[in-house]
Amino acid sequence: MQATHDSTTFEKKKFPIVLILDGISSPANMGSLFRLADAFGIEKLIFCENPVDLKSNRLKRTARATIKNVLFEERENSQAVCMELKLEGYKILALEVASGSIPVQEMHFQNQDKVALVLGNESRGVKKEILEMADDLLHIEMFGDNSSMNVTHAGAIALFEITKRLQPVR
Repeated sequence: MQATHDSTTFEKKKFPIVLILDGISSPANMGSLFRLADAFGIEKLIFCENPVDLKSNRLKRTARATIKNVLFEERENSQAVCMELKLEGYKILALEVASGSIPVQEMHFQNQDKVALVLGNESRGVKKEILEMADDLLHIEMFGDNSSMNVTHAGAIALFEITKRLQPVR
């Protein structure tokens, strides 16, 4: 029998992870990112460059009830957000296939690391200026002909790998 939300035995955890969403524009992707943030116990989402329309039926359908549980902010400038978080001690990680990027599963973390993971716009990816200021560039190894995937799928894979390596906040 399929488990319900109330009958799972998953242990709730919070991870010191902030998702910086650099120009994400699709309501479906925004809704999926709320679900991912809830599923992986991250601190918050920071939507940059594009407003979040919480009245969008597509966003609400995709996010389900997670909009109520997940902290989020809307900010104008993703670079400024990255700089602020860097000053607060966050490690800025950009998820992008780029020169010098490493596979996400090869990234090493210390127990006290705070992570700001930057996910880029659906067509343009992460801004060049953010790639240049990031502490590390990460990519997901792919084995087909394509070199990209949907931003929410990529975010899910990255969060899975990162949370496996980070200790939750106690």
